[in-house]
Amino acid sequence: MVTSGDGDRRAHDFRRMSRVSGQFSNQFRLSITEALSTQLYTALDALEPAPLTRANLDALYEQARRLDLPGMSGVYQLFRQRPGEGPELTYVGKADQPLPKRLGDHLYKLSGRHGISLAEMSFRCLFVEEDLSAVSPEKMLIKRHLRTSKIVWNNRGFGINDPGRERDTTRNKENHWDIEFPIDLSRRVAALTPGPRTLRSLLDEVKEGLPFNFRFQQRGGGLYERSITVPEPDMTADEVFRLIAANLTGGWQIAALVGWVIMYDDNHRIYPGAFRYYRLDGVVADQEPMTRKPSRGEASNDVGDEDDVLF
Repeated sequence: MVTSGDGDRRAHDFRRMSRVSGQFSNQFRLSITEALSTQLYTALDALEPAPLTRANLDALYEQARRLDLPGMSGVYQLFRQRPGEGPELTYVGKADQPLPKRLGDHLYKLSGRHGISLAEMSFRCLFVEEDLSAVSPEKMLIKRHLRTSKIVWNNRGFGINDPGRERDTTRNKENHWDIEFPIDLSRRVAALTPGPRTLRSLLDEVKEGLPFNFRFQQRGGGLYERSITVPEPDMTADEVFRLIAANLTGGWQIAALVGWVIMYDDNHRIYPGAFRYYRLDGVVADQEPMTRKPSRGEASNDVGDEDDVLF
């Protein structure tokens, strides 16, 4: 939204340039990115946020079909409204993949976290079919929002990609998203059925059925061929990890980090971001994750979209 203040500043700049170059000539600079930023911001601002629900995301597919938008890329905003408070802009992002799928990934991730309810979340979005990757439309929106307010979750680790093995051993910043909203191990593993299967098959099922990432060592030798029986359906992540741990050997362990879970033959390594370990000899529970203070220049609202970073 262009304000009267923006117009006053532009008029001041014009008068200043006129004094430099003379009353009969001046310089004109066309900013395509500024025009795009203004139009994107205005178009989004005209929309009413809708609850972040599966039904509303499914409706986006139908809208894209009616508009004949095969790519379904776009930009979006997430809002959180806690009880007794107004909506708060929490995240601005873009989706090169279908926009409903990206929003669905966020919905799924948020469903497996402590400290937040899906009922608090809403969104609004724009389909953007033109190829705007080079000008980063989400960064333009972020910059415009930061002129007058803040965005709570950008650059705090709210991305949906697996950060990779190297990030398992790093300390999160104190304001990291996973520290405020750690994974919920009481979440039930979706579509898990009782009965026997190999350990490797169970690991694949658990990975598919959890709303947070579960990464495990790809080669397990004879260990992965062991038969393991799931005693009942609807087991929680904590219950299944205990079951798996009872079948591990040697230095194997499952480490629950604040943002994801890993399983490796790592000689019971201690991870800075872990709060629980599952081992053959028992469960080491509720350890305090180690954090670090942000270094100078690491602001929580720096411009960037870590959703599009593949570590």
